[in-house]
Amino acid sequence: MTTANVLSIALDETDDPALRPLPARAAELLARLAAPPRLVAHLRAVHDVAARLVEWVERYCPALAVDREAVLFGAATHDVGKTRHPAELSGPGSAHEEAGRALLLAHGVEPELARFAATHASWGAPGTGVEDLLVSLADKAWKNKRVAGLEDLVVGELSRAGGRPVWEEFMALDEFLTAVGEGADRRLAYQNAHPVHA
Repeated sequence: MTTANVLSIALDETDDPALRPLPARAAELLARLAAPPRLVAHLRAVHDVAARLVEWVERYCPALAVDREAVLFGAATHDVGKTRHPAELSGPGSAHEEAGRALLLAHGVEPELARFAATHASWGAPGTGVEDLLVSLADKAWKNKRVAGLEDLVVGELSRAGGRPVWEEFMALDEFLTAVGEGADRRLAYQNAHPVHA
C-alpha cells in the first residue's frame, strides 16, 4: 500500500457515506506503517462516529468534561495494532490491542493518546475514563452494535455530570445511538469496499 493510497483513504472527501477525514497526525502515521486499506477505512468510519458522539455530548451535557482531541485521535488509531496482526482484520483476536499501544509509543505518540489502542476493548476495567468509554462506544455504534454494559457506563457519566436521572440519560443516549445506527449499512459497505490486504 503506498503512502498516497493510505492518505487518500484517510483524508479524501467521501459522499456515501460522508465521513470526516482522519486527523492529519493519525493519517500520516497510518501511511508510515503502510496500514491495510480496510483498516484505514474502518478507522475513518469509527472516527466519524466518535466525532458525532463528542459533538452530541458537548451539546447535550456540557457539564461533562471531555477531551475532544483525545477521543478523536483515539478513535482514529484504536486498531493500529492490526498492522502487526492483520489476521485480526477479518477474524477475532486481541493481540492488536497491546501491540497497538506499543506501536504508537514507539512512534512518539504520548501515552495518554496511545492508551486507546489498548483500552478500546476493556471499557469495564477500573479507572476507565470517559474518553475511553466514548472511543469504545464509537467502535460499537459505527456498525450499530449495542452493548448494554458499555452504554450504562456512559449513561452514568452523563447522569453524574448533568444531574439528570439515569433513565432520562438512557433515553437521550438511546435516541442518539438509534440515529447513528441508521447509517451502519453504508459505513459497513464503505469499509468492506476496501481490501484487507494492499
